[in-house]
Amino acid sequence: MRATERPTFESEASKLIYEYVERHGTAKRNVLLDVAPVPSDEFRSELDRLKSRGYLEEDGGTLQLALDVGAIEEHETDAGVVTIRPGRQRDFEGLIDAIRDVTSEETYVVAETIAEQLLYDEAVTRHNRVESRVFFVATIGEEVVGWTHLDLPQVSRIRETAQQTVGVKEDFRGSGIGSLLLRRGLDWAEANGFRKVYNSVPMTNDRALEFLGDHDWETEAIRRDHYTIGDEHVDEVMMAYQF
Repeated sequence: MRATERPTFESEASKLIYEYVERHGTAKRNVLLDVAPVPSDEFRSELDRLKSRGYLEEDGGTLQLALDVGAIEEHETDAGVVTIRPGRQRDFEGLIDAIRDVTSEETYVVAETIAEQLLYDEAVTRHNRVESRVFFVATIGEEVVGWTHLDLPQVSRIRETAQQTVGVKEDFRGSGIGSLLLRRGLDWAEANGFRKVYNSVPMTNDRALEFLGDHDWETEAIRRDHYTIGDEHVDEVMMAYQF
């Protein structure tokens, strides 16, 4: 299933199964038997239908969302071989660690909000009729060293715009990983019909503003005294990239 496709269901049982997996990130097959109050034969038929339609995928009795968000890429960087791939539920702890590493500077407000939302949801990917989000992660070995996140609204009037964030752990910056992640997110958004991506950055985050500006993002507006960082009120710079 494409992340830009709104899920539809042919039965209440299919809807219950999908929504449980979507809310929890993963779910065991035996747990889903209790979620959908139908006979076992009907349960298997409904589950098979969700898998055949590309809504869910199963590995050893564990179900998760089966969003088609692209392939696995490998890049040579100054930090070594970096893998850029779609984020999965198994990346949950690594993502939280990477985001916390970045937000410790207190100038990545949107990313900090994303971390809190991840902890609240306990799910990496969300995709329902109201909201959708996808992650691409950069890994070196088994470590998540960076991410790009796309928040994809499902409301029709704003479905062509997406919010994008990018972050790389301090120890791995300056090696081109951030640029690779940013480009991967932009390429995905353009290929899926989005006309604009945007981000909001505190005026004091010189590094992020320079990074986005170097990649042809433009300032659309400034909101005065929008953030409170420490004891100071800080302006918000609203930046965007249009295809």
